[in-house]
Amino acid sequence: MTDNTPQFEYVSAAKLPTRFGEFRIHGFVEASGQEHVALTYGDWQADEAVPIRIHSECLTGDSLFSTRCDCGFQLERALQNIVEHGKGVLLYLRQEGRGIGLLNKIKAYQLQDTGMDTVEANLHLGFDADLREYSICGFMLDTLNVKNVILMTNNPRKAKALEDLGVNIIERKPIDHGLTEQNKGYLKTKTEKLGHLFDPHLLK
Repeated sequence: MTDNTPQFEYVSAAKLPTRFGEFRIHGFVEASGQEHVALTYGDWQADEAVPIRIHSECLTGDSLFSTRCDCGFQLERALQNIVEHGKGVLLYLRQEGRGIGLLNKIKAYQLQDTGMDTVEANLHLGFDADLREYSICGFMLDTLNVKNVILMTNNPRKAKALEDLGVNIIERKPIDHGLTEQNKGYLKTKTEKLGHLFDPHLLK
């Protein structure tokens, strides 16, 4: 028998007032039960280039204000950029720790405390350096009537994932924000080992 269960499903939407402006929050779910959300601001026509960011969940950075990474800083800057532009979308994917989960991320942090970098820690735990998966993004953007995007990212893997899904990237905008003394080594590793396009002059 063929399994006709939809791979992805759009659930609902509601107003979401924030300190940056009033967004709408849209709920999505995968067949596995994994939940994700999108925040939208403003309106657009189907052929417009819409600013977007794909942001992977980071409890420590987004909610607990950690300076070990730049995630929380980038989330805030992306929301600010969207409001300043007058329209945009933030896809918030629930894939903590580049896909290894929160508790494994804490284990990776402990290994980093002993001298490993973020890639070495993931590999030591038996994971790939980056396990994130972006296939739901095509469904989310299609549901939100977004075909052409201005992508806010330093990660070329995200750009390739969208292109493979048929999303037209009009422009990539760097989001070099959130450098701290605590995360400089982390950002250098992401640049050197994961191919992120962070401005190297900021890491000296």
